[in-house]
Amino acid sequence: MDKIIMEHGSGGRATGELIRDIFESQFNSDVLSEMEDAAVVEGDATIAMTTDSFVVTPLEFPGGDIGRLCICGTVNDLCMRGAIPKYITCGFILEEGADVATLRRLVKSMADTANEAGVKIVAGDTKVVEGNGGIYVNTAGVGFVPKGVDIKAKNAQDDDVIIVSGNVGDHHATILSQRMGIKNTIVSDNAPLQEMVKKLIDNKIPVHVLRDVTRGGLATVLKELALASKLCFSINQDKLPVDSQVESLCGLLGLDPLYMGNEGKLVAIVPKEYAAQAVEIIRSCKYGENACMIGAVNTPENETEEGALILKTKIGGRRFLDILQGEGLPRIC
Repeated sequence: MDKIIMEHGSGGRATGELIRDIFESQFNSDVLSEMEDAAVVEGDATIAMTTDSFVVTPLEFPGGDIGRLCICGTVNDLCMRGAIPKYITCGFILEEGADVATLRRLVKSMADTANEAGVKIVAGDTKVVEGNGGIYVNTAGVGFVPKGVDIKAKNAQDDDVIIVSGNVGDHHATILSQRMGIKNTIVSDNAPLQEMVKKLIDNKIPVHVLRDVTRGGLATVLKELALASKLCFSINQDKLPVDSQVESLCGLLGLDPLYMGNEGKLVAIVPKEYAAQAVEIIRSCKYGENACMIGAVNTPENETEEGALILKTKIGGRRFLDILQGEGLPRIC
């Protein structure tokens, strides 16, 4: 078969062949191969669960594709609560005319990324609809939270330090460049972040907050965290890590890297006395080599600063940042 046809969604022979030849052959999970209506898996700890849908355009881009993206996105959402990701389900919506060779590549990419992240794909579903060859993926993920770990937005405290795990805006810049036909060597940062989270926890770093930097960018993420904690977040413009090509693209198009999305970066908020060690741990991990401290959390001095995000500019000014307004870049993930 070269193209997806409506028969592949019928539940009959063609559906079985699609599942066997493309999905099962790559995911290779003993649980999935049972082909039951639900997966039964082992677990005896506090459970973290998440779900997400992926509609990125284009399906394949420098540094990744929708297959890698959907595993990374699901794994990272679990990690942001300190969970160890274990199981993932995936549902595919395939439009009639979807290219089977492309689908094979995407499924292999999913399998490879799941192996890298240490998660098992245990259940899935496929639907075929009329359309123009599009491919969309929905995932659900389950992870287990170690005892004593309690990471959430409202846990930020006065005098905490804000750390970002690397350059901001890479994924957004990659997708935008591909759509506009702009030639550069910018590569998406989509990556699973379970290693750095696990090492922070294993090294007894009292992490108060974790959040992955996705749609809306770093400014949106930090503003949401400031509002949740009712504290004042401040970041230093001259400390923000931005790739030179991304910075040039922003200058060309009038974009702000603070509002550009990533798919392989996290923000960690930790007590001041642990900040240097936390940065060192993140830098020792794959995908964390450019980690740095970018700001601090403080008790508001007045009502205006409660829940505020303040950018300390290179020339010594203060700029209040808000959540991204408007569309941004649609179908980035």
